[in-house]
Amino acid sequence: MKAGRNKTIDITVEDGRQYLDRCLRISQDVTVSDITDKTILGDSFEVLSHFPKQFVDLLIVDPPYNIDKDFHGNKFKKTTDEDYAAFTEKWIQAVLPTLKETASIYVCCDWKSSPVIGLTLKKHFYIQNRITWQREKGRGALNNWKNGMEDIWFATMSRSYVFNVEDVKMRRRVIAPYRVDGKPKDWEETEEGNFRNTYPSNFWDDISIPYWSMPENTAHPTQKPEKLLAKLILASSNPGDIVLDPFLGSGSTSVTAKKLKRHYVGIEQNEQYCVWAEKRLEMAETDSSIQGYADGVFWERNTSGLQKKKKK
Repeated sequence: MKAGRNKTIDITVEDGRQYLDRCLRISQDVTVSDITDKTILGDSFEVLSHFPKQFVDLLIVDPPYNIDKDFHGNKFKKTTDEDYAAFTEKWIQAVLPTLKETASIYVCCDWKSSPVIGLTLKKHFYIQNRITWQREKGRGALNNWKNGMEDIWFATMSRSYVFNVEDVKMRRRVIAPYRVDGKPKDWEETEEGNFRNTYPSNFWDDISIPYWSMPENTAHPTQKPEKLLAKLILASSNPGDIVLDPFLGSGSTSVTAKKLKRHYVGIEQNEQYCVWAEKRLEMAETDSSIQGYADGVFWERNTSGLQKKKKK
């Protein structure tokens, strides 16, 4: 039995059969309307061959990292850099036909696979940046530094792409406020403290990994936070755009896209994860909140109390 405050979504396939039944299984060519706002159960390399051309505005890819990992029965085995580069090339070739000329691409990776992925992406896209985000927690190491960072490569199909910088500002505390004629300059004075909305950098230290008391948390071993996905989606798409995730996992990309009024298409081969994704999509119909994001700004980590006061 879980503790009362434990909100982790871990329902079984058997108990969540109604959610699995909502997922599509594709074995022939489909139209955009067939797959919009759908979770597709299947192998991405097979499913993508049936997709229409050039309909995706934003691609978010969180592939298996090049480490040994058991994804609830689907095991990924660590391989050589050369083989992992070939795997990366394979999924790039599969998704390329689906992307608009103005599409943006984000690819998640760890420090070991980051150079391999970056070099492979460079063959096909314009590399715009590499984001590094602090995972906040990680397994300790006796003979090395604890790994507490991950990368996200940002690339585009062309030089013409969406980037809504005003939508991804971060709210930070002002420690030494500067005034002109006694009035705040470039910062806001509130009852909760002094804050400034700053332009985002490519280092993110405000992300909390989903944990047991968060409604978005699932039993997926490598779940990405909705707050992280929100930054990517808000910056590189507009309301009504289509976001594709070919390695959907427990559904964070689709759920966040739905909350931010974007359309989504997610592909996942694990039935268990499809159940969790559909459960979360159902929850998003009545709760569109994203922890750490409110009033159009991203709040620093551990300022949730201030965030709640602001929303009242």
